[in-house]
Amino acid sequence: MVFKNYIGGKWVDSKSGATFESINPANGEVIGVVSKSDATDVDDAVEAAARAFPSWRKVPAPRRAEILFRAAQIMLSRKEELSLLVTREMGKVIKEGRGDVQEGIDMTFYTAGEGRRLLGSTTPAELPNKFAMSVRDPIGVVAAITPWNFPIAIPTWKLMPALVAGNTVVFKPASDTPVLAHKLVEILEEAGIPGGVLNLVLGPGGTVGDALVSHPKVDLISFTGSTAAGKGVAQKASEQLKRVSLEMGGKNAIIVMDDADLELAVDGIIWSAYGTTGQRCTAASRLIVHEAVRKELADRLINRIGALRLGDGLLDTTDVGPVVNASQLDKIHGYVEAGIKEGANLLIGGTICDEGDCAKGFFHKPTLFDNVNPNMRIAQEEIFGPVVSMIAVSSLDQAIEVNNASRYGLSSSIFTRDINNAFRAMRDITTGIVYVNAGTIGAEVHLPFGGTRGTGNGHREAGQAALDIFTEWKSLYVDFSGRLQRAQIDLDS
Repeated sequence: MVFKNYIGGKWVDSKSGATFESINPANGEVIGVVSKSDATDVDDAVEAAARAFPSWRKVPAPRRAEILFRAAQIMLSRKEELSLLVTREMGKVIKEGRGDVQEGIDMTFYTAGEGRRLLGSTTPAELPNKFAMSVRDPIGVVAAITPWNFPIAIPTWKLMPALVAGNTVVFKPASDTPVLAHKLVEILEEAGIPGGVLNLVLGPGGTVGDALVSHPKVDLISFTGSTAAGKGVAQKASEQLKRVSLEMGGKNAIIVMDDADLELAVDGIIWSAYGTTGQRCTAASRLIVHEAVRKELADRLINRIGALRLGDGLLDTTDVGPVVNASQLDKIHGYVEAGIKEGANLLIGGTICDEGDCAKGFFHKPTLFDNVNPNMRIAQEEIFGPVVSMIAVSSLDQAIEVNNASRYGLSSSIFTRDINNAFRAMRDITTGIVYVNAGTIGAEVHLPFGGTRGTGNGHREAGQAALDIFTEWKSLYVDFSGRLQRAQIDLDS
């Protein structure tokens, strides 16, 4: 079986007939043979979306939402099947695979509920016998470009708000997880999405993604990926004044103060730094630790890290799965070597695991550095793997300064039992998400998700804020006075 594109309500091969393989990063298993698309397939998909838009935008939003409710129910009924596929195709351990799918279910149910709201506003008009209100209008054709690390959850963050708001979509998933994208579109097709409203084009970002970004009939691009790639998307899109929503990198930090519950902090660090093998945009890759507890925290972390078991995520004994592919493995290890060269102290890990349960996949041992200078590459650049840098500070003010001195601004956390410290951190940390006495991961679908500085371009996903990406504001005035009223000019008459 070849996993195909979905264009205009039909499953079709790529025009060229070319294919590629999706590989299990834990053991090299071929998950599926997939259509490899090019610009001609993109053109077909965009044209189908453009044709479908005039009728889809006129479907009442509650009716559009009913399709999403059905899709969420189907996803729920197939949760275990989808979760197993997440682990096989992306590599994360099975409990995290289930979390990925559950987040997609939650987002789909939540967004479907917005179909009966899509809130605008009414406001008193300044002239008599006049009514004023604002409503949301769909934008048009949306290009949804998604990464491999959350292959169910992140697509739902984009597809569901776009669809419930009345847009049509061309969905381009990451080349590392195309089969999961195929399954998600199958579910929406089964739920009753009309032909052309949602289209799927499978293939490499350099070909398919670029063609989508530059296509004149794409009105909005919603992109999640690296900051470098996001900058390229923004530059290309600006030439045609397209709307762009970018969710990009992170260099997230956990602050541990001298009054922290260290056991709780260790739990939060292990989960945030090594969960999903560090392959989250919200993963903690910096530990900003008060010097009074640095040694004790390091000792506790070394013990816990040393006990983490690497292997296939389908095994109950596995704590840390593989990284997604060989190039990512090389990148991660290159940063480890750079950290050593720069003079950081390697406390544990630091090597590629290629023996035993790791022999057939792409595994890197969980790594912890100490004596890291905040300006080192490992403390500034996004690694996207299980590598953590410990930075010592002497005060909360210094911790916040180090935390904020990053080109990224997605997620931060602080462990402290001092309520004054907690509220100062919440006020002064300049990231889009802040946790108190928890790790840097765990966002919920009903709150805005996104960051500052190089993490994004000011938009937010999830929550009601997602609708601001996928809608235009329209202000409406109804004058029932029976005469021409000239707004501010007639206010004094």
